[in-house]
Amino acid sequence: IGTKISSVIFSFAFSSQELKKLGLGSEVDLQVYEVPVEYQTVQSLVPSLWKQYHPLLVIHVGVSGMTATVTLEKCGRNHGYKGLDNRSFCPDSQCCIVGGPDCIDSVLDMESVAKRVTASGLGVAVSVSKDAGR
Repeated sequence: IGTKISSVIFSFAFSSQELKKLGLGSEVDLQVYEVPVEYQTVQSLVPSLWKQYHPLLVIHVGVSGMTATVTLEKCGRNHGYKGLDNRSFCPDSQCCIVGGPDCIDSVLDMESVAKRVTASGLGVAVSVSKDAGR
């Protein structure tokens, strides 16, 4: 996945005008974070963000230099991680959370979200992944 995440994520961040175009306006407190591709950072940062914001909705977005789209993750997988992260680390267990569920599926219709964002005129192409991080 690499380290060229920040420029894509921050160019994808919606401004207040763009939220209004989507009918969301001031009702949404949008928080955008760059989460490095680092197992240990994710294990500490993501729970701290949940604790800080108590979100009603979180959408994890995959960004890769190997694709021309922003990728919405339909599910999060816990096992089968064999590749090194940006710090050249891979857990011996090959999983993100030992004892955690194999997969956490989104309840959102990500295909519809991707179609609407792509067609919105925001200039962002969006795709859906069912195999997060791979």
